Amino acid sequence: MPIELKMPALSPTMEEGSLAKWLVKEGDEISSGDIMAEIETDKATMEFEAVDEGVLAKIVVPEGTDEVKVGAVIAIIAEEGEDASSIEAPKAAAKAAPAPPPPPAAEPAPAKASAPAPSPAPAAPASSGDRIAASPLARRLAEQNGLDISSITGSGPKGRIIKADVDAALSGGGEEAPAKAVAPSAAAAVDPGEIPHEIEKLSNMRKTIARRLTEAKQTVPHIYLTVDIRLDALLDLRGKLNASLEPRDIKLSVNDLLIKALAAALMQVPKCNVSFAGDQLVSYSRADIAVAVSIPGGLITPIVTGANDKSLSAISTEVKELAGRAKEGKLQPHEYQGGTASISNMGMFGIRQFDAVINPPQGMIMAIGAGEKRPYVIDDSLQIATIMSATGSFDHRAIDGADGAQLMQAFKQLVENPLGMLA
Repeated sequence: MPIELKMPALSPTMEEGSLAKWLVKEGDEISSGDIMAEIETDKATMEFEAVDEGVLAKIVVPEGTDEVKVGAVIAIIAEEGEDASSIEAPKAAAKAAPAPPPPPAAEPAPAKASAPAPSPAPAAPASSGDRIAASPLARRLAEQNGLDISSITGSGPKGRIIKADVDAALSGGGEEAPAKAVAPSAAAAVDPGEIPHEIEKLSNMRKTIARRLTEAKQTVPHIYLTVDIRLDALLDLRGKLNASLEPRDIKLSVNDLLIKALAAALMQVPKCNVSFAGDQLVSYSRADIAVAVSIPGGLITPIVTGANDKSLSAISTEVKELAGRAKEGKLQPHEYQGGTASISNMGMFGIRQFDAVINPPQGMIMAIGAGEKRPYVIDDSLQIATIMSATGSFDHRAIDGADGAQLMQAFKQLVENPLGMLA
């Protein structure tokens, strides 16, 4: 019996992906464990591994195809002794199946008139049975917005309700629907005129970044708190540590020490190590720090898990390894999904201060500016010191301003007295 290979869900929130490249061709012998294709998700390019054996009889989705729904058939394997020609028939039948609908529609004109009336019927398949077919993200969004998910028509595989269906239901209700419908079309209708230009199709990653950042700014009330931090003691300690770590070929960056400082500060102020979840508040007992890394085509945040318990040398080694694989698109989903807080450092570009956008469901992100020589009051006298501005963005639904201020204070104290991070 032919085996259908379907587009896998390579992450909990994945609903579609791009089939970047086939590594096998029709007629090839396939063994369990063989790498068959490269699939591009919203964050990385991952390898698709075969779990069955046989002959690759048919490639249904050619390489380079975008927006392939999870669960869609992408290829067919013939088992031992099967003829590839026998596998085409079911596929042809599947394609022929949609053909019958035209005859009924073409019969009497009243059929078309009656068609609009049963239009609510499509909602039935999604709600038929004991369980409504819907993605976890769609369920959560529907619940947060007070929508009855059983009333939503699914457009995913086999009528599954996906996020786009919930978004459509939200935009379709109330007086604001026309305005929301106009906004995307206005954004899409860009006429460059005679200005020399190029048009580049958005990658899955860029689409996801655009969607998530828009959602974050629209749905998460941000509060921003900034402190100026003296870096001289930390820079001095870093120099001494690097001298002692040189035989082990480990070189600590300033960012490595700041990751440790943020993790330690979150342990000191646990009210900031939280996530807002509707009518619940999730409090974390360890600090998993997501580190913003710029890669070709966008931004990704690999996670240093349990950074509060790791040594500086371990953090440095892990960050370098994660950043390297991030730039190659080789991160696994668990390495960039989750995290309890983020850190974004733009100091290397000379940026003095900026406000970062929170990465939900995290409750905060620390934005790090450049360390620079500035006039600074030390022991009641004006001196020159290396000063860095750090701005914390906090989800005000979960974190009060006073608690955010305590975290910024703890972070400042740890950076200015860095030996405390080694204890």
